[in-house]
Amino acid sequence: MAVLRPPRLDATADEVAGIAAAAPDWATLATTARSCVACPELAAVRQHVVVGDVPLSGRPLVALVGEAPGATEDETGRPFVGRSGALLDLLLTEAGLDRAQCAVLNVVKCRPPGNRTPKAPEVARCSGWLHRQLELLDPPAIVALGLSAAKFFLGPRTVLGAVRGRPHSIDGRDVWATYHPSAAIRFGPNGAPRAALLADLTDVARSVR
Repeated sequence: MAVLRPPRLDATADEVAGIAAAAPDWATLATTARSCVACPELAAVRQHVVVGDVPLSGRPLVALVGEAPGATEDETGRPFVGRSGALLDLLLTEAGLDRAQCAVLNVVKCRPPGNRTPKAPEVARCSGWLHRQLELLDPPAIVALGLSAAKFFLGPRTVLGAVRGRPHSIDGRDVWATYHPSAAIRFGPNGAPRAALLADLTDVARSVR
């Protein structure tokens, strides 16, 4: 495994992107990202850098991308393992997708204090890690879970209700935007976000089979 120097404290987005781009494989990228301190506020309070989960072997069918880790994810170092993760796993199964065949990632790898929305400079600094992850994994489809992730891929003026339900071609991949599992929890088992999330995941599953 190659050894790269991690980004320094308060490194610029371009510096982080350059280091991420130099990672020749997933193991090197993950090891380097775990020591990143480019965002001082996040680095000061995090327990773990949540790099992401990937299939043990082979190309993932889908990359599921959320906003940022929550409290449980920060404690465990793994993405989507709290209440939202449990619902995501259930809906993936109902849709015909196996989480073990998916990459599970976040736009921002460190938990923002109080689960606040990541700030624009934090997203910019962390984006280099995600771009390199997607280059290395090369998933045929990406699912952006929630508005923040959807804006990352589709632009800052994205309206989730207007873009969900169909793929968007971005850099040669299909990007699907849908609700975050936390919204499905908030509106309850009979709420519109849960139904929409399941419908979108089902469409994604059909598209990659």
